[in-house]
Amino acid sequence: MKVLSSCPSSAVSTSLPNLIIFFIIYHIHKLESAQFSVTGPGHPVTAIVGEATVLPCHLSPRMSAENMEVRWFRSEFLSFVHLYQHGKDQYGNQMPEYHGRTELLKAAITDGNVSLQILNIRRSDEGQYSCFVQDGPFYEEALLELKIAALGSNPLISVESHQDGGIRMVCQSAGWYPEPKVLWRDLSGQELPSLSEAKSLGDSGLFETENSIIIKEHSNQNLSCWIRNTFLNQEKESTVYIADFFFPRVNPWMVALSVILLVLFGFIVLSVYLFKIKGKHLGEINDLQRELDWRRNIVCPGLGSSAPPVQEANVTLDPDTAHPNLILSEDQKSVTWGDTRQDLPDNPERFDSWGCVLGCEGFTSGRHCWEVEVGVGSGGGWAVGVARESVGRKGGISLSPEGGIWAVEWLVGQFQALTSPVTPLPLSRAPSRIRVCLDCDRGQVTFIDAGDEAPIFTFPPGSIPGERIRPWLWVGGGSQLRLCP
Repeated sequence: MKVLSSCPSSAVSTSLPNLIIFFIIYHIHKLESAQFSVTGPGHPVTAIVGEATVLPCHLSPRMSAENMEVRWFRSEFLSFVHLYQHGKDQYGNQMPEYHGRTELLKAAITDGNVSLQILNIRRSDEGQYSCFVQDGPFYEEALLELKIAALGSNPLISVESHQDGGIRMVCQSAGWYPEPKVLWRDLSGQELPSLSEAKSLGDSGLFETENSIIIKEHSNQNLSCWIRNTFLNQEKESTVYIADFFFPRVNPWMVALSVILLVLFGFIVLSVYLFKIKGKHLGEINDLQRELDWRRNIVCPGLGSSAPPVQEANVTLDPDTAHPNLILSEDQKSVTWGDTRQDLPDNPERFDSWGCVLGCEGFTSGRHCWEVEVGVGSGGGWAVGVARESVGRKGGISLSPEGGIWAVEWLVGQFQALTSPVTPLPLSRAPSRIRVCLDCDRGQVTFIDAGDEAPIFTFPPGSIPGERIRPWLWVGGGSQLRLCP
């Protein structure tokens, strides 16, 4: 500047192109000087679980990174391990598992050192890291590999049990990574064969190990369990001495007594088993005899049975329960479906959605039978059975035992028992007359084809609850049901 002020104006104008060239060359040189490379270690960095470690990274040539962006990340650029930007640390999108555990070592940042310290190393920290540095539009990065290792707890040796004439010893330890090597050794350092070995990964991702061995009296009583981390080339060891009195002593009289007790115990167990088998068979025979008596009385009431006889019930239909479209005969024995809804009181007992009606009679004990004559028109359907007193009457009801109904149904050419789900019945045509047999004491209902006395279906004993049970009918369009006298 001093030279420029002493020159005449013509000299200034002459040197102006040279001045422009100077500034261009200066900025090009400055831009080139801002370029750098990012360098990390040429080998994996090893870290110990629970300790702190430094991931080395620096700029080459050495220059200040104080005003640059330094980003440490793993697999995703935006979800970072640590971010230094605008002259300070940024924690907005830091990976949650690194919160409070990272620190950029800024003491030498003016010399291009952008190394990262990670505190309280975890097993999950193992893997690849990127050291990314950006200055304006220019950036470079380096990749680093972090290897994790852990020295576990001191081996714990314990006496577990007597086995095979010796003592079973167990060595346990936890907190190792990678998978450790476990050895048993005697006093002279000679390796001993293991009985069993188990290794597993704990919740923290570190290995737990359990190794067992059997030692005999006067042999290998000085025992060491040796666990080694082959990656760190370090190990931990525990030693134990087993005294003679720990080993089992065999007494001939005790052996004889044990055999006698074992034989006696086996005889008692066998006797109890045979007694139970005998009782079970007697019970099955009694149940079978009762079932035969029940079926014999269903077909021929009152013949050849010691059980209470089947009562022929004189069932009539309860008009207060009948759906408004159902038409009952004057003697309340017959019911058909009418196309016109009758103007009847909507009392609580009346079915209002399904064409159902209950019998007037109800049963709480004993054995009862009645017959229903079936007439089916074109496309008609019907169901015959029993229902509990508290069966639902209003709105949609479940035609199943869960809904309080036990019945058989003919619908759209299919005969089926209203179980849950329904049970198809192998009949090509609907019976014209069905006998309904209710055993309140056993909680069982059976349906018989009254024409040929063939069984149709039986709900098993205990199916029907111990409350008042009433005859139940459902009548579809074109069908007519009649209770036989």
